[in-house]
Amino acid sequence: LFMKQKAIGLLCFLFTFSFVLGQDKIPGIDKSSLDISYCPANYPILKLKGKLKDPLIARVVYSRPAKNGRDIFCDLVEYGKVWRLGANEATEIEFFKDVVFGKTKIKKGRYSLFAIPFEKKWTIILNKETDTWGAFGYDIKKDVLRMDVTCESLIQPVENFSIVFDVMGNKVNMEIYWDNVKAVVPFAYLNNK
Repeated sequence: LFMKQKAIGLLCFLFTFSFVLGQDKIPGIDKSSLDISYCPANYPILKLKGKLKDPLIARVVYSRPAKNGRDIFCDLVEYGKVWRLGANEATEIEFFKDVVFGKTKIKKGRYSLFAIPFEKKWTIILNKETDTWGAFGYDIKKDVLRMDVTCESLIQPVENFSIVFDVMGNKVNMEIYWDNVKAVVPFAYLNNK
């Protein structure tokens, strides 16, 4: 009986030790949470409930930093410099249909999404380089689109960086909010399969 208790004790110790060692592989919680915004909004939930009315057009995968009392634009995010549109990895957008920005047709697929903010306008950039950290590896030669959009001041600041879609027929506004700024990126989707 004593040997059996020793063996069980040793097994419990080894299990606990291996569990503690295995936790070194688990990353800590990031300050800027990762999120996905769908177009149309709540697409996976609507699909699950069988309530889909519109096709899946796009989704954005991005990190959502907080304002935390900081001055964001012209301070944390510098005017005139390429910004990853969020935090951590470069923000990515995936189109499930061909889309049109202004007169530029963009094939369905996955792109990184950057911006160059200014006080009254932003330059929105779609780039074919994906799976990159921030804007550190940004390569202008891989741009597929640059488009200027206006931005407006908000009365009530937004604490966490946010991207949402507003769909009107086949026209979409991708709305970007943070601090006291809202930028709207309009595009249209084509009815291809």
